[in-house]
Amino acid sequence: METKAENKRLESLDALRGFDMFFITGGATLIAAIAALFPDSAAWQAVGAQMEHVPWDGLVHHDTIFPLFLFIAGISFPFSLQKQQEKGKSMTSIYLKILRRGLTLVFLGLICSGFLKFEFETLRWPSVLGRIGLAWMFAAFIFTATGKKLWPKVAIVPVILIGYWLVSAFVHAPGVDPSIDPLTREGNIACYIDRTLLGAHCYKEDYDPEGLLSTLPAICTAMLGMLTGMFIQRSKATSRTALTLFVAGVVSALLGAGWNTFYPINKALWSSSFVLAVAGYSLIMFALFYYIIDVRGWKKWDLYFKVIGMNSILIYMAPRFIDFSKLNRRLFEGVYSLLPEQYYDVAETLGYMLVLWLFMYFMYKKKVFLKV
Repeated sequence: METKAENKRLESLDALRGFDMFFITGGATLIAAIAALFPDSAAWQAVGAQMEHVPWDGLVHHDTIFPLFLFIAGISFPFSLQKQQEKGKSMTSIYLKILRRGLTLVFLGLICSGFLKFEFETLRWPSVLGRIGLAWMFAAFIFTATGKKLWPKVAIVPVILIGYWLVSAFVHAPGVDPSIDPLTREGNIACYIDRTLLGAHCYKEDYDPEGLLSTLPAICTAMLGMLTGMFIQRSKATSRTALTLFVAGVVSALLGAGWNTFYPINKALWSSSFVLAVAGYSLIMFALFYYIIDVRGWKKWDLYFKVIGMNSILIYMAPRFIDFSKLNRRLFEGVYSLLPEQYYDVAETLGYMLVLWLFMYFMYKKKVFLKV
């Protein structure tokens, strides 16, 4: 079975994006609640621990959700760029569209942070959507500006990652005891920039996990996704293509693990080792979804994820403005009251996920998609 990837929509991307969003729409809470039912099981407790971010250094599954989404956004861009070029769009209009999309995501991030409350003195400026918007935007500018040339697209990644490592590891925060590790919150230059320039607008008191300097390595996450999309664009949907992606993912993960021995994997700093580790995870997951859906054509199972994945911005924002938890209780609280107390959290989470998914399914059937 062979098809040119560029001639059809990559359904695997929609499904993988939906799989990624599953964890922030209740999936992580559900798994943690199930794990809590087995307090004496080391295996279940280990699984449950994967559903919360690590406090600082380290990597668990919950730390992969955000970068995987950014990586997927990167994969999509070469296809979008090709469509615009085939329609005869001028370079100016393409750049303006990139700029508009990036800044729109930044603005939506501000809306999610409470912009409409008009409490501007403490409004958090950085955000998840803002990080996606800026990192994707700058990567898209670089990808577009370099045309069909591959080497500058590839070269920019190690230049940024190595440069960020050198600055992070060897430039101490001003006014801090030089004996303090520069990779700690107190000693790190990125944290210092955030608390100095952003102050009360930070998520944390002493740094922001979507801060200013750490946007640079995030650009590499998006660029690695774009390079992956470029590879898929030029390849046929075959087992060999999927295997190449898988092997590349393993190599990237190993490089990240190796770098971790002296430059810790750290999501809050978006460390260079973190970029390689999560790029490895992203490539492996994409290879699996790509093989199953686009190569083998096994698609009947992916509706749940596709409904979420095709409207990812909406499903991220909707719970911040619509009380699905209240709707869930209104519909199913009577059912929950009949269950043994230890199963209540699991049942309530399942109900919440069902209500949210049905809302998204309604949008899906009506072809209502929030796109920027």
